[in-house]
Amino acid sequence: MGIDNIWVFAQVAEGEPTTGTLELLTKARSLGATTAFVAGDAAGAEAALGDHGAAKVYATGDLGGALPGASVSAAMQAVIDGGDTPDLIMFPQSYEGRDVLARLSVKLDRTVLTNSTDITLDGDSVVVQTPIFGGTKLVNSTFTGDKPYLAAFRPKSFAAEGGAGASPDVTAAPVPELGAAGGASVTAVHVEEHSGPKLDEAAVVVSGGRGLGEAEKFSMVEDLAKLLKGAPGASRAIVDAGWVPYSYQVGQTGKVVKPTVYIAAGISGATQHMVGMKGAKNIIAINKDKEAPIFGVADLGIVGDVHKVMPQLIAALEARS
Repeated sequence: MGIDNIWVFAQVAEGEPTTGTLELLTKARSLGATTAFVAGDAAGAEAALGDHGAAKVYATGDLGGALPGASVSAAMQAVIDGGDTPDLIMFPQSYEGRDVLARLSVKLDRTVLTNSTDITLDGDSVVVQTPIFGGTKLVNSTFTGDKPYLAAFRPKSFAAEGGAGASPDVTAAPVPELGAAGGASVTAVHVEEHSGPKLDEAAVVVSGGRGLGEAEKFSMVEDLAKLLKGAPGASRAIVDAGWVPYSYQVGQTGKVVKPTVYIAAGISGATQHMVGMKGAKNIIAINKDKEAPIFGVADLGIVGDVHKVMPQLIAALEARS
């Protein structure tokens, strides 16, 4: 029993697997034999997929502009119907991952567990851990019933580590005729612009919150992030207020970050925000309210006016550079 055959829904962008794909492959290989199921063309990505644990690769080939949900779920079902039934399929908690997962759940009539942060084996049982109530409680759920088990995981739940050294063979998993279900197509793709590292991949993140007072003061966050070669982030409060775009949002409904250093400037520390950043190795909080919840998770807390602390910090760094 247990699990011996694990699939990971794999996404490739510009010939490279996404960070989320590599995170899931790393975890999957610690549980059993792993296969990457690529949405699109795997050309050029085989080495990285193998190095992170994929012993085998299925690839749908070019989707021709079709949405991945209908296409990849149908391709997965076709392979399963052909006799290769995995014990577990792991998906990223992303737009595409959830779309494929939902459609495959209906096709196979399987229950899904989503928004998870860990997965373990307890004897022959597969146990998935999921945060609830804004991350204040953790629930362990055990899969029962027929396989494959289907689960989606939050980004940054696992570290992406190479070294597996596998040389996977690529097997075609063509998309079957979809009929009306395949009628939707991608007409345009908008790529987020950024001058420094991506928010969810940066080693240093500087985030600002309502304590900045006004939108113009967010420039302090951007200046400090640039000096530290990091990425700027934000709390939901100032995203909702229209100060910065949604792509900056850190938290339960934004991006999950796990940098070496996280600086929270003028952020009180609502549970929903801390869910997205509490995995940082070092947390520095700047807030004039000494009772702010953010200090409960901070490694270094500065009780002070962000409008005085930030300019002095920026000036000191500029002087050193």
